[in-house]
Amino acid sequence: MERPEQASYVYAVCRPFGPATTDGMTGVGGHPVHLVVEGDLAAAVSTVPLDEFDERALHAKLEDLRWLEEVARAHHGVVDAVALRSVALPLRLATVYRGDERVRQVLRENAQAFAATLDELVDRVEVGVKVYAEAGARTAAQPEPRTPADESPGKAYLRRRREQRDRRDDTWQRASALCERADGVLGAMARARAQHQTQNAALSEASGENVMNNAYLVDGERVAEFLAAVDELNSRAPEGTRIEASGPWAPYSFSSPRAAEAGA
Repeated sequence: MERPEQASYVYAVCRPFGPATTDGMTGVGGHPVHLVVEGDLAAAVSTVPLDEFDERALHAKLEDLRWLEEVARAHHGVVDAVALRSVALPLRLATVYRGDERVRQVLRENAQAFAATLDELVDRVEVGVKVYAEAGARTAAQPEPRTPADESPGKAYLRRRREQRDRRDDTWQRASALCERADGVLGAMARARAQHQTQNAALSEASGENVMNNAYLVDGERVAEFLAAVDELNSRAPEGTRIEASGPWAPYSFSSPRAAEAGA
């Protein structure tokens, strides 16, 4: 039986490290990970069947949430493993080329941009920070108002709606102030900041409405200090709001060169 055509799935660009350290490292579909080295650059790669990752196959599979979740978990797992061994520039999910030689060509063609970005990321990590607002929260300063004895049902409904609107406006003002204060404190501690679209509450397991979704590039030696600052901000957060941190992660939000993701 003829062997299916193979492709190279690339997880990240990095500085070369010992080949033995990829032993036992597996990626998408359980395929082993190896390094493709070109000069002082390397790519973490798995050899995969091309017919599973060509344009037509990907178009169909990207609609399969279970498949997408499995691939994303494997992809991020490899990136995190590489980041423990070397400075890593994560690439987009399902970055695939027609063989390792094409990967080497991409490394050569983009050597200057890759090297510059890797230099910026050395000993730095990404920390995610989100601010949430409980829009309907009633604070201690907003006790349950008394209902007038002679109030009609219609007036009672309008009054409740007005109170809900006022509480929502108050919460948004408090959340906005927290976002501004947090970004000022954390931005001063970080090397760079990336603002992401806030998460849809219906798609998030977190309670409340996400009103800030930032990523910060932080020196590794300052991560503990940075996370402590988030905890301090949260301890002083206004009622009905909170701030949370996640990470540290490989610096996905700060991997600017996209030439390697243009395709095979």
